Amino acid sequence: MNTQFFNFMLKPLTLACAIALPVATHAAPATEAEVEHLRAEVKALKAMMQQYAQQQNSLSNHLTEIKAKSATMAAPSPAPVAKAEGLSLKTKGGAEFSVYGNVRADALYQAEGGSAARLYNQISTVPLEGSGESSDRLKASMAATRLGLDFKTATQAGDVGGKIEVDFLGANDSLRIRHAYLTYGDWLVGQTWSNFAVPDYMPETIDALGYVGGAVKRTPQVRYSYKFDPATNLVIAAEDSKDDSSNMRLPALTASLNHKFSDTLMVSARAMGTEKKTDADSETAWGVGLGAKLDLTDQTFLKADYYHVKGDSSFVSWTNQGFVTNANKDIIASNEFDSITLGITQQFNPQWRGTLGYGYMKADNNDDYINAFADKTKINKALWQAWANVFYSPVKPISLGLEYVYGEREAFGAAPNGSTKGEDNRINAVAMYNF
Repeated sequence: MNTQFFNFMLKPLTLACAIALPVATHAAPATEAEVEHLRAEVKALKAMMQQYAQQQNSLSNHLTEIKAKSATMAAPSPAPVAKAEGLSLKTKGGAEFSVYGNVRADALYQAEGGSAARLYNQISTVPLEGSGESSDRLKASMAATRLGLDFKTATQAGDVGGKIEVDFLGANDSLRIRHAYLTYGDWLVGQTWSNFAVPDYMPETIDALGYVGGAVKRTPQVRYSYKFDPATNLVIAAEDSKDDSSNMRLPALTASLNHKFSDTLMVSARAMGTEKKTDADSETAWGVGLGAKLDLTDQTFLKADYYHVKGDSSFVSWTNQGFVTNANKDIIASNEFDSITLGITQQFNPQWRGTLGYGYMKADNNDDYINAFADKTKINKALWQAWANVFYSPVKPISLGLEYVYGEREAFGAAPNGSTKGEDNRINAVAMYNF
């Protein structure tokens, strides 16, 4: 019951009383006192009904409040919003960065090989048979341990990126720069893999320097990349080849055209041209390269890389000196060579994989070049290496590897005992923790 209901009932009751009074007056005259008394009772009744309506209205409001509180108490409290947790690393300049690298332990047992204390590939300088051979040696090193930082800064004109990567393969295991560059749009400025001598098409090895036929060259450079379509891009670079035999006046110019034929086949055609300069003379050195990667199956991968170079020894590894001069510093001859490396990798399961590889390099028989050397045992007619390795990853961050490599070099000149061949025969092992 509410106020509107009592007002509805009160109005007709009052009207009835008003009508009844005149009727009663006509039926039997009443005294003035009786009329006043009746009016007073009607007024009192009206007051009581109004008071009752107010009480009911107050009770109704109170019940409404109780129901609202009950509903609030019954409703579950909203769960607190969980804030995303994580480590956001930023530099003082506001760049985001991430850290990566590995802790790497290398060891080898050398049946025959190079005499240098460093345990990595020395195929171009291994002693000739019977002439100061370095046999039955155990070597170990942590120098290939690596640390890297990747940076990115968002700007109104696009992201600016950068990388710094170092290891300990400098002189006497000192810290050295591997990569240090910035990227902006299609441009790269700094030191990274050469645009000409790239490691992408080398078969996998344990040796940190790779084997003959491949290249692990990093140069300071300015590089521009142009993408024709999602499958094809052209990269042009001006590079400092760091050739100590030449007085650099102009940077080396390199170009690579890369095309992805399908998800399983990728090729790269590359070219290089550079000036070789002495105090008295200059000459142009040049080279071409062709690399390919082919996925034979989901678990079997093939890599191959080929180079033909004339007059340069700074880009492709393990080569003879690029050019020779006379007493007047005139360039009288250049070395010209072909090299190839190829290999197949099998992923046996998520933990095990292995690679079989082969590399070969052959120099031209240029008499002017060969006769410029007093000791012809120091220059190589041909080099080759073959290797087999297996890697095991018991858990994702850890990689354990074992590798056997055998190779030979053939010199243009013979040792006093008549030998022209040197031997590289060793077993490599590695343990890496990648982070």
